[in-house]
Amino acid sequence: MTIQESGTARPAGRPRSEKAEKAIIEATLDLIGEGMGVSELSIEAIASRAGVGKTTIYRRWSNKEDLIVDALATLKAPLPPLTGTSVRDDLISLLDAMRKESGEPRSRCVMNIAMSEADRYPEMMARFVKRAVEPRRKAMRALIERGIATGELRPDLEVSMCMAILQGAMLWHTKWGPAGDLAPDLAERVVDAALAGMAS
Repeated sequence: MTIQESGTARPAGRPRSEKAEKAIIEATLDLIGEGMGVSELSIEAIASRAGVGKTTIYRRWSNKEDLIVDALATLKAPLPPLTGTSVRDDLISLLDAMRKESGEPRSRCVMNIAMSEADRYPEMMARFVKRAVEPRRKAMRALIERGIATGELRPDLEVSMCMAILQGAMLWHTKWGPAGDLAPDLAERVVDAALAGMAS
C-alpha cells in the first residue's frame, strides 16, 4: 500500500457518485409515483430510468427493499429544531413538519402507493418506520413527558393517547380533510385544540 505524503492511505475502490445515487433515488420515487407498486418495481426498471447499470445499484443496495426504504426516507424532512421554550411551540414545530410534507403532491402520492403494500412487505415497512417515523415519535413522547414534568401539562395524562390525538388530527387533515386545508396555521390550531384538554 502506498502512503501519500499527508500520511493517509489512498482509499481503495471506486468512489461513490452522489449524482448516480441521486438519480437512482429519484428514479425509484418517480416509478412509484407513476403508479408502479412495490411488487412491480424492479431493479431493471430503476436502472433504466436512472440511466445506470444494475451493478451500480447493487454496489449501493443489496436488494430492492433496501433501496425503497432509503428512497422513501428522503421524503421525510429532518426533525425540526426544538427550542425548548415551551411544549406548545415545540409541538407546533413537530406537527408543522407533517403539514409541509403532506403539502407536496408527489410525496403524498408516493407514500400512499408504498403504504398500500405495507402488509405484503412487513419487514421493509418496519425498517422504514424505524428509520423515518420512530425518531419523530420519540421526540413527541419526550416533549409530552417534559411538559408533564414542568407542569405545563396535566400530571394524569396518558402519553400514548396524547400522541395519538395530536398525530391523528394532523393525519385526518392531511389525508381526509377538506381540500386545501393545509393552511400555515394548521399545526397551531391542532395543538391549541389538543392542549385545551391536556394543559394544567
